[in-house]
Amino acid sequence: MPEDKNRAIAAALLPLVGGAGNLTSIAHCMTRLRLGIQDRSLVQDEALKALPAVMGVVEDDTYQIVLGPGAVARVTPEFEHLVAQSRDTPPDPATEAATPSPSTAPAGAPPAPPPRTTAGAPASDATTTADELAAQGAALKVRQKSRNATPGKLFLRRIANIFVPLIPALIGCGIIAGLNGLLTNLGQLPSVVPALAAMASGFMSLIAVFVGYNTAKEFGGTPILGGAVAAVIVFPGVTHITAFGQHLSPGQGGVLGALAAALLAVQVEKRCRQAVPEALDVLVTPTLTVLVTGLVTLFGLMYVAGEVATAIGTGANWLLAHGGAFAGLVLGGLFLPLVMLGLHQALIPLHTTLIEQRGYTVLLPILAMAGAGQVGAAIAVYLRLPRNRSIRGTIKSALPAGFLGVGEPLIYGVSLPLGRPFITACLGGAAGGAFVGLFNQLGDAVGSTAIGPSGWALFPLVKGNQPLATTLIVYALGLAVGYLVGFLATFFFGFSKQRRTELNADTGSTDGPDPGAPGSTDAAAPAPETSRPATAGRT
Repeated sequence: MPEDKNRAIAAALLPLVGGAGNLTSIAHCMTRLRLGIQDRSLVQDEALKALPAVMGVVEDDTYQIVLGPGAVARVTPEFEHLVAQSRDTPPDPATEAATPSPSTAPAGAPPAPPPRTTAGAPASDATTTADELAAQGAALKVRQKSRNATPGKLFLRRIANIFVPLIPALIGCGIIAGLNGLLTNLGQLPSVVPALAAMASGFMSLIAVFVGYNTAKEFGGTPILGGAVAAVIVFPGVTHITAFGQHLSPGQGGVLGALAAALLAVQVEKRCRQAVPEALDVLVTPTLTVLVTGLVTLFGLMYVAGEVATAIGTGANWLLAHGGAFAGLVLGGLFLPLVMLGLHQALIPLHTTLIEQRGYTVLLPILAMAGAGQVGAAIAVYLRLPRNRSIRGTIKSALPAGFLGVGEPLIYGVSLPLGRPFITACLGGAAGGAFVGLFNQLGDAVGSTAIGPSGWALFPLVKGNQPLATTLIVYALGLAVGYLVGFLATFFFGFSKQRRTELNADTGSTDGPDPGAPGSTDAAAPAPETSRPATAGRT
């Protein structure tokens, strides 16, 4: 039965993105189906947003359909199967001729109804609705995307693409590590604990190899060669090698060393492809790539990357130990602007390095407070605009995903287009971050064993240097502070009197039913781009 449901979702999605012939790539992350689109005009946005299974759509370097954690991993294989099946089956000309283009209506079809207005007022003077906010949010996103298309930010995006495929393994191993720690502390199942430790640690001990493989793949090299040069870093025999007067240790330099080694391998490989004759290419190019890159890695990159990784870990510990509250305030308050600027992707290697060193990253729970501020702000907007059924409907449908750490619908569908509520939401994130940072400063470190999830979805991954119950309570209280401050700041300072009056001028009956109630005309309207519920990562 679940397979039928997932297949039905995939079957509903495929024609709305222009069919199999309009797709250039298919992938998924924690919550989104990511599609490469050939002809954007064939994508039927409104029909996609109206599907019950679709929590939102996001346009970036790919067209992203938010299906939610868990669901996307089940729908994607069905979607890929349908695409492959469609490409193997010749199209039916009769069916194609009978199918109207999404941009055109059949002959004789009634014209689209005009936009609703208040008491005969022109459309431009109508009350701001969720559709208009979504359009404003989309426009803001497009402008921000064009500003983010700089070489530096595009490079950071490619770095992020290296780590995103690793997130499911990080989450799975992180949860197993937490279960292993719990059993160890309780003294239960002693024969199972070593097995769980092996499962939790096996991936992390070889993560450098996966980073090297993905790096070469992302930057146009041969993936297996990237993995081969990165494997040098984790080889136990490196203890017999001396660099800069010190014996190397397995794993020294970690993911940063693997990243640098694979980037170098890609460049060496490309040079070899240009210079080596075709007859010798299959023998010479891989050999020189591994040899040259391996030597540079052993006698330079491992030491340098190790020093950088140590500095990152020491710096993060020092920052939170001496200025935890202030650091949390800054990180929690500025994280969403960093996301808009595309700079948050630089944090992913830092998170992975901290997890590699300590078993958890202390930065992610602080950054997760930004989403809490958005949730609190959205609840305040909902209460402050009792007559704007459209915006309230957007918030009502997006809040569940917001609690789970998926914030795009609330950001681009509500707070950012409204302006001031985005700022007050950031204040909530700053307060929550300061709270968690303060406890780090007091010695109660709160971390996450993986990247990607946020909000309530982060609870299974929370880990620290105190008993698990204490760490969970601190994280939960941090979320509560973010919710509360985001709510209060938005409730009291989120709108001017004039703006609130404009937004509260209902376009229909002021006593009409709630948008989600049976019989409501708004309930049947298609959701705007980010009106349905849609962070690591995430992400």
